[in-house]
Amino acid sequence: MILNISGRTDIVAFYTPWLMNRFEEGFIDVRNPIWPKKVSRIYMKDVDALVFCTKNPKPIIPYLEKIKKPILFQVTITPYKDDIEVNVNKKEVIENVKKISEILGSDRVYVRYDPFFLSDKYSLEYHAKAFQKLTKELQGYVKHFIFSFLDDYKNVCKNQSEIKAQKLTSEDIKNIGLTFAKIAKERGMTIQTCGEKENLEEYGFLKRDCLDLNLAFALTGKTKFKKWNARKNKYCHCVEMVDIGSYNSCPHLCKYCYANFLEDEVRKNYQQHNKSSSLLIGNLQKDDEIVVRKK
Repeated sequence: MILNISGRTDIVAFYTPWLMNRFEEGFIDVRNPIWPKKVSRIYMKDVDALVFCTKNPKPIIPYLEKIKKPILFQVTITPYKDDIEVNVNKKEVIENVKKISEILGSDRVYVRYDPFFLSDKYSLEYHAKAFQKLTKELQGYVKHFIFSFLDDYKNVCKNQSEIKAQKLTSEDIKNIGLTFAKIAKERGMTIQTCGEKENLEEYGFLKRDCLDLNLAFALTGKTKFKKWNARKNKYCHCVEMVDIGSYNSCPHLCKYCYANFLEDEVRKNYQQHNKSSSLLIGNLQKDDEIVVRKK
C-alpha cells in the first residue's frame, strides 16, 4: 500500500504534528468522503511507501530521518501571485526542496509546475522566465518536473473571473511544449505530463506517469501494484495509492484547486482539526463503522 499525503489537502503544510502522532500511534483513520460514517483504518505496518504532495514541505523536514518508510516528494511550485494562491513563500519552498534533496537524494523529489494556464497577466513569456529561474535555482537538486494544464473543476469555474484563463489553441500547446522542453533539456532535467490528453511528447516531454510501476518498484522493491482505477481518468496510469486527506480542509485556498471549493467549509474544518485525533478532521463518533484497509 502506498499512501498519498495528500491530493485532498496539504497535510504537510498544515497538519504535520497530527501526521507524526499517527505514525507514532501506528495507524490512521480516514473518513469516506461519500459515506462519512464509514471509516478506513490504515495500519502503518501495511504501508510500503509514502508520497508527500505539498506546496510547503518545511514542517516535515525535521522528521524525515525518523520516518522508516520509503518517501517520494512531489512539491508544487508555480509562479502565480496572491490573486491566485496565498500562504506560500516561494523562495523558502525552493530552499526546502534543496534540503529534501540533500536528505533523500534528487531522485526522490519531483517538482510539479501545476496547473499551467495562460492569461493576460500570466503569458507564455512570463511562464518561460519563471521556469528558467526555477530550473536554474534547482539544478543539481531536482531532476524531474511534472507539468499539468488547468482543468475545469468546480472551483476553477467559480473563480474564472479572477483566474481569467484563456482557451488554449493548438499553436499555444505547441509553443508551450517546445518552450518548457527546451528549458528543461538545457538544465539536464526531464519534464513530463501526467493524466493529460495532450502529453506533449512530440515536443520533447517524456511520456510518463507521476508514479508508474517502475517508480513504485524503485521506491519499494515490489511489483504488486496496479493501476489507480478509482481516479476515473483514462489518461492517468499511476499505480494505486490511498489518500489519507479530507476535502475542503486546505487553508492555501488556491483559486484553481479541485479539492477545496467551499471556503467557509475549509475554515470550519480547519477549526475542527485535533492533532490528537485518529482522523484528520474531527473525532471518531460512536456510530462510525471502522473497517481495516487491507494491504
